[in-house]
Amino acid sequence: MSLLVLAALSCAAQAQSAPGASEAARATQARASAQSYVRQFPGLSLDNADHSYEVRDIVLDEDGSSHVRLDRRIGGLRAIGADLVVQSDRFGNLTAMHRSASMLSTAAIPTKATFNQTRAMRIVSDAFPGGTVEKNPEQVIWAREDQPRLAWEVRVSGDGADGTPYEKHVIIDATTGRQIDAWDDIHTAAANGTGRTLYSGNVTLTTNSLTSGYELRDPSRGNNYTINMANRTSGGSVVTDADNTWGNNATSDAVSAAADAQYGTAVTWDYYKNVHGRTGIANNGTGAYNRVHYSSRYNNAYWSDSCFCMTYGDGDGTTFRPLVSLDVAGHEMTHGVTSRTARLIYSGESGGLNEATSDIFGTMVEFYANNANDAGDYLIGEKIRVGGGSLRNMIKPSSDGASADCWYSGVGNLDVHYSSGVANHFFFLLAEGTNSSYGTSPTCVAGNTRVATGSGSLTGIGRTAAAKIWYRALTTKFTSSTTYAQARAGTIAAAQELAATLGADYSAKVAAAWSAVGRN
Repeated sequence: MSLLVLAALSCAAQAQSAPGASEAARATQARASAQSYVRQFPGLSLDNADHSYEVRDIVLDEDGSSHVRLDRRIGGLRAIGADLVVQSDRFGNLTAMHRSASMLSTAAIPTKATFNQTRAMRIVSDAFPGGTVEKNPEQVIWAREDQPRLAWEVRVSGDGADGTPYEKHVIIDATTGRQIDAWDDIHTAAANGTGRTLYSGNVTLTTNSLTSGYELRDPSRGNNYTINMANRTSGGSVVTDADNTWGNNATSDAVSAAADAQYGTAVTWDYYKNVHGRTGIANNGTGAYNRVHYSSRYNNAYWSDSCFCMTYGDGDGTTFRPLVSLDVAGHEMTHGVTSRTARLIYSGESGGLNEATSDIFGTMVEFYANNANDAGDYLIGEKIRVGGGSLRNMIKPSSDGASADCWYSGVGNLDVHYSSGVANHFFFLLAEGTNSSYGTSPTCVAGNTRVATGSGSLTGIGRTAAAKIWYRALTTKFTSSTTYAQARAGTIAAAQELAATLGADYSAKVAAAWSAVGRN
């Protein structure tokens, strides 16, 4: 992502919708203006004669400014990593462009594939034995690097060794036949009735009344619902009940875990709607659904874009209990939010930012619930571990023995669950500072993965302000290939834009927190 801010433009602002115009009229004008600006300023947008654009999302601020997210095509081919956000002020003046790629000339891209789609499919089939390779791979432009390349995007699905399904996008260079990258659409955790849950105590659930009783479906929140997979990997049915009391606070009743999952979807829905003004994961008022008791002794939970659903295993009873805790629910559904906004590619530093985004908002959902049975903290999955511990620790990520506390040049080579530690650590420091009731979080030695105790002291801005800044950056600044350096720039810009809303300009605090995790 390149953060390109314009202090002023010599050209006149384009005609804007009249004050008080409908949101639809504002969106139409913002769309037209953004596409016009892309053409007017090719030095900023990296536009070229053979480029075209499709609007994916539009964010309209109360002050009249707009943020239009566009996907790019080059020579008619979808360009992965070349998306951009065009930002305009309330008068319609262009103020910034945020883009993924620092593309050099696209003229050098081969126009004909040396490796045809059949050979690309064979390469992927060999790399993922047992997987099902979709027919007719898409020819694309790979633009996550300086020099774009002609490539094939081959999709393959199957089941991993632990039973977790995978839905991978594999990028094959159409000239050399080499695999360039791969990522998964399955995002794992890495593990007015009454719900008697496993982890959150007795909670209120809004359910759907039937002639024969009730079903675990919430008409007030986009019809979120929960189905029982009964230890299968397909099928399942919506959970029903005769008396509108769900579960018994123990695993002896299979409905207890279903109550946890349904509660998690409701709290996550409420958090995004009431705090960020987002109505549902896709911001279209449509609910997602849960699949509980997936497979047998399954030690994971995951979000899938293809089904627009969360899936929860019961755990093996040795490592994990049922993986339906509140922060895991918030984490998984946030993967859906990311896929419909920045669409951070699930590899490299963007993959770490993707995972951290889910940890950040999974944590915020837990705090938002204000449930004494599962009090808010900066630990991920602490309820589901047998024998104590957690999946990740945002206060000191390296306490799990694998996650990075600090940014360094090779951090993007880590598994995304571990490279996420940098952003998790940043968020904790921004929200709480180095010393808080949640623990002491030492700052980092610049350019090194070590932690230097006593090397700096920060005062936090509060988790609500920190989360608003992250959400603003995610939805209006981050693009598919955003790196940690670009996340720093995006969050600083977001803090400046939110100064009036938050009551203070926290951009200096944001910069200091990034420096404290080694990303200057």
